[in-house]
Amino acid sequence: MIQQPANLVRAIVPKTWRPIGYLMHLTWSKSQGKVQAGPFTGMRYLHDSVGATGSAYIPKVLGIYERELNTCVEKAVSLNFQQIINVGAGEGYYAVGMAMRVPLASIVAFEMEPKGQQMIQQLAKQNQVQDRIQILGKCEIDDLNALLTVGKKTLLVVDVEAYELILLNPEKIPDLKHTTILVELHDFIQRGIAEELQTRFTNTHHIERIWQDDRHGQEFPYNTFYTRCLPHSYLDWAVSEWRPEKMSWYWMEPLAL
Repeated sequence: MIQQPANLVRAIVPKTWRPIGYLMHLTWSKSQGKVQAGPFTGMRYLHDSVGATGSAYIPKVLGIYERELNTCVEKAVSLNFQQIINVGAGEGYYAVGMAMRVPLASIVAFEMEPKGQQMIQQLAKQNQVQDRIQILGKCEIDDLNALLTVGKKTLLVVDVEAYELILLNPEKIPDLKHTTILVELHDFIQRGIAEELQTRFTNTHHIERIWQDDRHGQEFPYNTFYTRCLPHSYLDWAVSEWRPEKMSWYWMEPLAL
């Protein structure tokens, strides 16, 4: 059987010289594996995070990942939370980043994928915060109830592919009414999530909706002869976060602690 042209190219051209492989290798070598900007500047990142947890590797290392939330993250740092709970932690970008920025906080990272749990552990160790992060599996209502009744000032960061509609229920988890929450909204999976959460928390929280900005290939900072020869679509891909549609988040601060 004659190979398809794309398969033939993959068989002949080394991975680091294929466009996507080249851009990832270039980002890694130029950054020396450290986050270059944003609230987690200097974090030592994982070279193999892409593909394992659906991670947008290049934006995270460049420090432009979810940059719309930088103001929220900096505000969270200034509020000196005693406990930070990250539900849907992936490979640990927020869990480890917040552990570095809020050194007195205890961190709980929920991640249902075993590979993701391993990567959180590795990322935490690389950044010397492994003793402060508790890594758990899937988060359910009983888990949040147990953590939020401790009486600690808590930040809850949630990215769970529409399961936020199940978890963020103040009728079943009363202490959510006193918890600061940053949640990614997955209306593209289940329409009406944003409106439902607005209704649930409108009497207990100040709610700010934050919308995703556009990304453009010109933001890729490393200019080489190879990158100048690439179709612009590859550079657009490099700085994108692979969103299915324009995303948004709620930053919700309790009216009463």
